[in-house]
Amino acid sequence: MKILLYIIILLFIYLFLIRPRLQKPDAVPFLHTYFAHRGLHDIRNGIPENSLLAFQRAVDAGYGIELDVQLSADGVPVVFHDATLSRMCAIDRRVDELSYETLQTFCLHDTKERIPSFSEVLSLVNGKIPLLVEIKMDRFDMRIPEKIGMLLSSYSGPYCIESFHPAALWWYRKNRPGILRGQLSTHFNVENRTLSPAQYLLGKMVLNVIGRPDFIAYNWRFRKDISLFLCRRMFRAHAAGWVIRSEAELRACQKYFNMFIFEDFLPRQS
Repeated sequence: MKILLYIIILLFIYLFLIRPRLQKPDAVPFLHTYFAHRGLHDIRNGIPENSLLAFQRAVDAGYGIELDVQLSADGVPVVFHDATLSRMCAIDRRVDELSYETLQTFCLHDTKERIPSFSEVLSLVNGKIPLLVEIKMDRFDMRIPEKIGMLLSSYSGPYCIESFHPAALWWYRKNRPGILRGQLSTHFNVENRTLSPAQYLLGKMVLNVIGRPDFIAYNWRFRKDISLFLCRRMFRAHAAGWVIRSEAELRACQKYFNMFIFEDFLPRQS
């Protein structure tokens, strides 16, 4: 009998920890939306990811945009995915070690495109399509969501935010409760072939207790994850599937997600 009681108590603790926010802001602008992952990029045709060219192409095609924002060394929010410049610019330095002015001297993938500031991207999009803003925060630094939040506070277009780091969601929970927020997660042991204690907790979604997300952004390949299932079915959380790379993958995702992050193909829009 005691064992059964312990199991019930642990189950209630688990459900309390993974519970998303119950009273959610309006999500209509984002539901059943296709978000171009890092813009509608196509490097074979000289359009690198997270570039103004990729974002303009997504706007012209009528897709939402998923993009990544982090800070330069002098605190300027810039749109760039990786922590280092190695893959995109062939420079072995971290983005947050260099000033915005220095970052502007590098080209993206040997094209004429450069690392855009977040302000430039907001001016370009200008509310024409929904934005899904990923806050890049591989180190604990609350300046990052704060500075991003300051820029977005004067932006009138539809946007929501997401992050792997629960502290970024916590900042939005405390300071921008009216903004739809999402917890990014995956099966880290498969995705990254690593599994730290923090990654284990994040993958099981028990860190939802920190940010109380409105939606879960999850690797679509692990769409049958039990925590994701409970967040969706029991707590009515929205779910964004990433990264979908074909119509076949999109069909496999339809009943598990209501937001879709794609690249390398063009989903058919109704």
